Amino acid sequence: MCYKSNPNFQAALDYIASHDLNALATGRHEIDGDNLFLNICDSQMKTPEQARLEVHDKYIDIQIPLDKEEVFGVKPRSACQEPDGQMNTVKDILFFKDRVEDTVTVKAGDMIVFAPDQAHAPLIGEGMIHKAIFKVKVV
Repeated sequence: MCYKSNPNFQAALDYIASHDLNALATGRHEIDGDNLFLNICDSQMKTPEQARLEVHDKYIDIQIPLDKEEVFGVKPRSACQEPDGQMNTVKDILFFKDRVEDTVTVKAGDMIVFAPDQAHAPLIGEGMIHKAIFKVKVV
């Protein structure tokens, strides 16, 4: 997937460069309607066994842990074998029952990007986390 040709992706990078994400209130922040928006959330972290792999069809995720590191389960979508239901087209999410085997650790303030062909299991760790999730519409 070529992010350079997606103007929504560039707009997300511009927003990240020009805003203090830690200063934003929890909740949804409209940037460009359904083309690009940001969720600031506080979430309970999970064990690798509790974390569920997920994929999206319409959106690229840019996830940024803000107050501490976060571990993500990662797996190519094409390698996921056990869907947990059907794609929720309203919420643009499909979960998998596949086990988390490979992980990536992202430090606070760093970002990780998940395209529709990449399954990811966020929120692996201990305690609560404050994070930013950009939803970038695929074009």
